[in-house]
Parts: sequence; C-alpha cells; structure tokens
Amino acid sequence: MNVQPIRWTGESVEFLDQRLLPERLEYVTCRTATEVAAAVRDMVVRGAPAIGCAAAFGLALEALRGRDLAAAETVLAASRPTAVNLFWALERMRGLQGEAAMTEAVAIYDEDLAANRRMGALGATLVPDGARIMTHCNAGALATAGHGTALGVIRSARDAGKRVSVIANETRPYLQGARLTAWEMVQEKIPVTLITDSMAGHLMSRGEVDLVIVGADRIAANGDAANKIGTYTLAVLAQRHGLPFYVAAPLSTFDARIADGSGIPIEERPEAEVTGYRGMRWAPQGVRVRNPAFDVTPAALISALVTEKGVVHAPDRDRVSALLAASR
Repeated sequence: MNVQPIRWTGESVEFLDQRLLPERLEYVTCRTATEVAAAVRDMVVRGAPAIGCAAAFGLALEALRGRDLAAAETVLAASRPTAVNLFWALERMRGLQGEAAMTEAVAIYDEDLAANRRMGALGATLVPDGARIMTHCNAGALATAGHGTALGVIRSARDAGKRVSVIANETRPYLQGARLTAWEMVQEKIPVTLITDSMAGHLMSRGEVDLVIVGADRIAANGDAANKIGTYTLAVLAQRHGLPFYVAAPLSTFDARIADGSGIPIEERPEAEVTGYRGMRWAPQGVRVRNPAFDVTPAALISALVTEKGVVHAPDRDRVSALLAASR
C-alpha cells in the first residue's frame, strides 16, 4: 500500500487516523505513551497487530526520554482489553531502556510486516481461482504494520495470479468493512462488493460465496477465536452452507494462558456507537444499549487457522499446542 498506517520518525509515531477514512487521509502524531493510548482507545489506530506495534512505539517514546516505563505500561495496557497483541508487545518491551527500546519496537513492526506476507503466501494456497471471498471488519494493511492478515491472504492470492473478488460486510456499528476494507480493496483494484451484515446469509444461500476469511484479536489455547462482533454469526452461517471458514492471525495473537474462548475479555464500547454515527442520532433517548466489540467463534466452526508458521486445519487444543511448540 502506498499509504502507511504507522510511521515511526525516531522522535514520534504517526498513525493514519482511521476515524476519518475514506473521506480524508490525515495522520495523528503521538509523542508520549499517554497519547498513543488515547489513539488506540479512540480508534485512531485499530486492529490487533497494529495495536501491538503502537504499544511498542509508545513505550519506546518513554524509554528514549528516560520516563517512568511502569506508568507508561499501565496506561497502554488499559487502552483496549481484548487484543492480546497489545499485552504481548508490552511484555516484549518490558525492561528495555533508551535505544534498545527503540530498536525492539522497530523489530516488532518489521516482524509483523514479514509475518503478514508469509501468512498471505500460505493462506493463498487455500483460495481457489475465481473465489468469491466474504470478509468481516478490517483485517488489512490498516490493521497491521502492512499487507494485512485476512486481506493479506486475498492480496497474496491476487498477486499469485488468481482471480478473486471480495464481499465486504459493512461491520456494524463502527463500519470498518464499509469504510476501511472497501477502501483498501478499491485502492488495490481488487473487485469488492459491499453488503450490510444482515445480507450475508442470503448471499450464501444463493451460492454467491465460496469461502469466508477473517482476522482475530485473540486466539485461545483450544483454537477459539475472538474477532469483531458478528464473526460468530458468519461462522455459523458458513457451517450451515458448507463453506470454509478461515481465520488468519500471527502467532502474537495466540494466548496459550487462556484455555478457551470463555476466558477472553470482551470489550464493551460506548453507547453512542450504536445509537448514531458521527454526530447523527437515530435511536430514541432513554433506550438501553449493549455494544460488545467482539464475539468468540468456537474452534469447531473454524476450518483452519492461517499463521506465519503454518496452517492448522480443524484446530483444537493439541494442534494449536503443536503449532506453538514448533514455533518457539
């Protein structure tokens, strides 16, 4: 992609403001961990791998200035609870000072980009020529250091000469599919059709979808995967219609400390994201609102997990454990 979602200058980190896409391309400059945490919390930067990179750069900013790293880590850890990449990056940065912290943060960024490209190449082998691919939320370059996870697989399939097209669910309530995935695919000149979330089952029933691929924010030890709210529904629909359902995510998204999906913390977002959008309100005052940002798809509904270290078909506890052990 010509547009970089994250830019490190050595003295600051700049995030492409994803709240403004697709209308405007603007960057938010952060010079402290507190500013980075606000950018993560407010959805300036989003997507589990990108959040991990952001946290690493946030700590690097504090380390370069000799500030209190424990306090900075606490602030960053509180920004969003579900994406385990955030906590993985904080653990990896812990105890590093000065230039060593900056070097490690850049390494985390570079490794994520390389992992996405490798993941894309492996996942592309699962994509048949002519595939009509449904995806949910945004798991593209904007959600990572670059290339993307789920969209990285689609990009790699296209680059391998396969004819692919994308069906992007709008992804209520924050519209990441409509605003971000559709925008990325248009930029890449990959054919894309935008639908509302509630249309997915209809298209599947008419034979207009060949496979589903999504990203993840945390994967438990047994292969249960947390992703943007609505993903579980898609997995159930895919099983009903005999369609492969793939999850693409780097190893930094796996959390072996959590036995299954019931232990994954689910973030609740502000009510205003459901009652309206960008200053427009359509719900009546006084209505009660639920806004869980993620749901958990059981491993039994996942055809394969695509990682930079291999593809795990029919994931379960033993297969995930074998993958993680082989990758140490």
